[in-house]
Amino acid sequence: MTKNVGGIDRILRIVVGAALIVAAATGTVGLWGYIGVLPLLTGLVGWCPPYALLGFNTCSVGKK
Repeated sequence: MTKNVGGIDRILRIVVGAALIVAAATGTVGLWGYIGVLPLLTGLVGWCPPYALLGFNTCSVGKK
């Protein structure tokens, strides 16, 4: 797995994912808020399956 999520993209995914999980855990939003696990994990790991399928890469490491 080559990293394809970098910089600001990772930070935004982690913040939005964590915010959705907290909102779901506190009852502010419904159970759908736990969908925040997906952006949180992709932000932490640095790899996004849809980016890989579509050929996107926001990670500057390894680019030439």
